[in-house]
Amino acid sequence: MSAESTGSRGFTYWRLRFRAWRRSRPFWAGLFTMFGGVPIAYLPYADVRLGNLTIAMATTAGAGSLIIGVLLVTLGMTMWFHTVVRVFAGVAAIVLALVSLPVSNIGGFLVGFLFALLGGALSISWMPGPPPSKAAKHGVNTAQVGDDADPYMEEPRPDEGSDPNVTETTAHADGGRNSAG
Repeated sequence: MSAESTGSRGFTYWRLRFRAWRRSRPFWAGLFTMFGGVPIAYLPYADVRLGNLTIAMATTAGAGSLIIGVLLVTLGMTMWFHTVVRVFAGVAAIVLALVSLPVSNIGGFLVGFLFALLGGALSISWMPGPPPSKAAKHGVNTAQVGDDADPYMEEPRPDEGSDPNVTETTAHADGGRNSAG
């Protein structure tokens, strides 16, 4: 293979693809929510062996802990692959984290509780970025174009008329009739 061939996609290509995928969704919110679900689901079924002594963490609410943990992992995946319902998934993750406190060993010894709470909060607060401008799509640096405008500012609307008392709600209050004629 020559240095100019594109037959093999290298590490940089996949890293950039992953970065673009990660930035288009609440990635860290989903990851923290899934990390929170693992200790909540696992710890009630875990046992620790110290020589001949076995310490079991089993509680009467083991099934509830398993359900909460699996739901948190599912909500984390939902945050990644269905970003439209990210607010619902975040609220559900926070509620499940709060429910895990009395149900599953103080929310997985507070580790699972804190991760799920943080993931739910990040999911609720995440918002997609503004779409890239035409110049950025074509690889032109916007600093070269001279566009110093804030990308979050709204475009100015054309004036509805010369009357300063006319607002957007009163401009069409005449039922669609033209007031000039």
